[in-house]
Amino acid sequence: MINKLLVANRGEIARRVFATCRALGVATVAVHSDADADAPFVADADQAVRLPGNTPAETYLRIDAILDAARRSGADAVHPGYGFLAENAEFAAAVTDAGLTWVGPSAKAIAAMGDKMAAKAMLADAGVPMLPTWTDPAEVTAFPVLVKAAAGGGGRGMRIVRDAAGLAEAVAGARREAAAAFGDGTVFIERYVERGRHVEVQIFGDTHGTVVALGVRDCSIQRRHQKIVEEAPGVLPDDVRAELHEAAVAAGRAVDYVGAGTVEFLLAPDGQVHFLEMNTRLQVEHPVTELTTGLDLVRLQLLVAEGEPLPVTTTPPADGHAIEVRLCAEDPAQGFRPATGTLHRFAIPGVTAEFGPARGLRLDSGVVDGSTVSVHYDSMLAKLVAWAPTRTEAARALAGALARAELHGVATNRDLLVRVLRSAEFTAVDLDTGFLDRHPEVFAPLLPAEQLPVAALAAALSGAAERRAAAPVLAGLPSGWRNVPSFPQVTRFTVGDGEEIEVHYRLDRTGGLAEWGRKGPLLTDPVEEGSSVNTELPVVELVTATPGRVVLDVDGVRRAFRVHRVGSSVFVDGPDGAASLTELPRLPLPTAELAAGSLLAPLPGAVTRVHVEVGQRVAAGDLLLTLEAMKLEHPVLAPADGVVTELPVPAGGQVETGAVLAVVDPEEDPQ
Repeated sequence: MINKLLVANRGEIARRVFATCRALGVATVAVHSDADADAPFVADADQAVRLPGNTPAETYLRIDAILDAARRSGADAVHPGYGFLAENAEFAAAVTDAGLTWVGPSAKAIAAMGDKMAAKAMLADAGVPMLPTWTDPAEVTAFPVLVKAAAGGGGRGMRIVRDAAGLAEAVAGARREAAAAFGDGTVFIERYVERGRHVEVQIFGDTHGTVVALGVRDCSIQRRHQKIVEEAPGVLPDDVRAELHEAAVAAGRAVDYVGAGTVEFLLAPDGQVHFLEMNTRLQVEHPVTELTTGLDLVRLQLLVAEGEPLPVTTTPPADGHAIEVRLCAEDPAQGFRPATGTLHRFAIPGVTAEFGPARGLRLDSGVVDGSTVSVHYDSMLAKLVAWAPTRTEAARALAGALARAELHGVATNRDLLVRVLRSAEFTAVDLDTGFLDRHPEVFAPLLPAEQLPVAALAAALSGAAERRAAAPVLAGLPSGWRNVPSFPQVTRFTVGDGEEIEVHYRLDRTGGLAEWGRKGPLLTDPVEEGSSVNTELPVVELVTATPGRVVLDVDGVRRAFRVHRVGSSVFVDGPDGAASLTELPRLPLPTAELAAGSLLAPLPGAVTRVHVEVGQRVAAGDLLLTLEAMKLEHPVLAPADGVVTELPVPAGGQVETGAVLAVVDPEEDPQ
């Protein structure tokens, strides 16, 4: 019997495992890096052991340090979570050799499925259709192909290559990324299928010979080959579903599988099923299976690890429909560039359960208000899952909760997820792994550009209300009120990538909005010289304004805006979307001017490679250097034709956000 469980992982999966342990009366131990010392998962555990350092290689990938933590804390079992060492056969063997209970499949099964090429060969012999696969780039004869990491999953180390010219660089980049994420840089190459659907079967095995399929999930909506929307049951013909179940169970039986695992397939447009890989761990998307089967998969993992038989021996019927989204700290409009910083507010309305199979709206989160999103780990903040009797209802409920969420402090993919869930194609189950490439419209922010001025006005009025509330004298007078009106009040903000917007407003003696206007880059007809009012803007009346809430009547429609201010940052959540603004000082201090053509680091990270030299002429789009952050490589490209005049950071150098990485002078003549 397991009495004290150490989770060799972090974030939301550690919290998820701890939640089931609490329900079962199992004591818990967390391990954490220095960067995670104040993370919610550490606070959730009964005990915690520090792993000195920040990077995965220093902490969560160190087998010796994790086993030492188990020894010092008195843990008698280890759960690997997912990612890091979860599919490392050496780690599984070391845990059992240390006399601890391993919550997962045997080291032998992990090794068999972890060698993806050997796994493909084994299942091909069993009659499962396979895609053409190569280990030597020189042997590739047909394109497009997909370069894949042999260890781990989650889209790490994947590259699509459409011609021979880009293959060598894709293989090298995939190796680096896989080594950083999993400690193993081995890659292979397989044929890439256009318009394929990514479907997978959750299987479970026990020590009594049972291997059962728990249903099919559809995980086709992906970015960077990493899933962001998952659902169960996958909408499939009955014969295809049966074929998938049969193939998945056969894969499990072939390696005497014990515990939770996932067998992944690619469903081609012609209906042909192709085996992709088997993940010997719990998947990120396991909650949709839990909500449609009523099973707690972590509980089953613990029971099976203790030698108990599975309580289910046949595939349970799916009850209703569940859809999960991965809420990530990243900017979809900037190529899914990861975002770092402090999460000032993380609030999602209507959540009925956390980390458990209770139906309704479920939140599995690794963050809370005030959490720091660091550069060291994956960008996923949380998973939000909706269950409903039908797929349409689940999608609508999930999109509505996301749209009303308050997510302040770092950029997220929330708007993208809402637009995907509300799209006609998603509703019609017109899905495949290239969905985002074919639908650029889902990248638009929820808040239309023409509505940004009203959101900025709400921010300005909230600020005025806050100042009046704190005023030591004449606090009852409206902000900026004069007996004889003269100039309006002006509040300046930056939005997006630094574009400025000015809000001009004047209040009457009753505190009502007498007039308003604005200037900014989104204005189609510039405000006339000397005028503070833009006649193209909607007619707005102020209903009420407090520091945290502003209600405006906009063209006869009353709208409420929630306003949250942190220093100069102002976050406005309205009925049509959210805006993140930075209020500029009325009298700004002078700042140093950057050289023309300066390329700045978008987030903290390490420069892994520098591809050019000072004095080299480059063309727009040329690769200058590579920045590694959040376990991913980010290319830095030349913005225009010119000459590289500065490269202040060498390969291996660490940079903070805003550091100059390179300077490309479009005017420089190499002669």
